[in-house]
Amino acid sequence: VQLQASGGGSVQAGDSLRLSCAASTRAFSNNAMGWFRQAPGKEREFVAAISWAGGSTSYADSVKGRFTISRDKIKNTASLQMNSLTPEDTAVYYCAVSRRSYSGRHQSEYNYWGQGTQVTVSS
Repeated sequence: VQLQASGGGSVQAGDSLRLSCAASTRAFSNNAMGWFRQAPGKEREFVAAISWAGGSTSYADSVKGRFTISRDKIKNTASLQMNSLTPEDTAVYYCAVSRRSYSGRHQSEYNYWGQGTQVTVSS
């Protein structure tokens, strides 16, 4: 089972990026998916999550209103649209699949992780 994250890059403050996460199996279709990030010298933190059906989402306060998580169950993908990026958003972003169907915020709920994609935002 693999999760492949892509879409990272280097942008200017105020720009947008769209991250994608592709799962190698349909076995996750009933599981919530999430995005986390880890900035240099900091702990990995929750960013956003989406329930198995896509009807429920959850966001960290720091990204609420700027980031949007979505999923395509047919394509086995999850995406994170990131707008109005700031240098504080610079981090390695990880997608993950939860053990559960609802969109949790805790890393312990997630048991499959992608390899991470770097997002760098310069001022």
